[in-house]
Amino acid sequence: MLVHLRMLPIVYPQFQFKIKEENNIEVIFDEVRKKWVRLTPEEWVRQNFIQYLLQTKRYPASIIAVEKEIKLGDLKKRCDIVVYREDKPWMIVECKEQAVALNDSVIQQILRYNITLDVSILVITNGENSHAVIVNKNGMQALDILPDWNT
Repeated sequence: MLVHLRMLPIVYPQFQFKIKEENNIEVIFDEVRKKWVRLTPEEWVRQNFIQYLLQTKRYPASIIAVEKEIKLGDLKKRCDIVVYREDKPWMIVECKEQAVALNDSVIQQILRYNITLDVSILVITNGENSHAVIVNKNGMQALDILPDWNT
């Protein structure tokens, strides 16, 4: 990515996640997908970022897709979070577990996803660090904050 990434200031909201154990596996209730999913370190980051979008940024749950399947050539891939605006993909959020560095391989992954989805905003996060860019015909520009839903 030929842009200097800036750290997004993200304060995750307090939220009472529903967590339980099923067959010796910890699961968490995904409020967007309305189902229980395995609680992995990456899922923990994804669920906290979803609550940030819903509560802090006021994005409606109805415009958020989680684990959205896309096709890259003959490959099927899953985007962690896709936000829609006017019925078109508008933002991709790629989540990694906290131990994973947000390096060039993560950036290349989200850029590949954007070949298919052609969104305006790309976000990468590992829960502790988050970066975002706006994509337009002039290239990419780092964002200092994510837009609120109503802006």
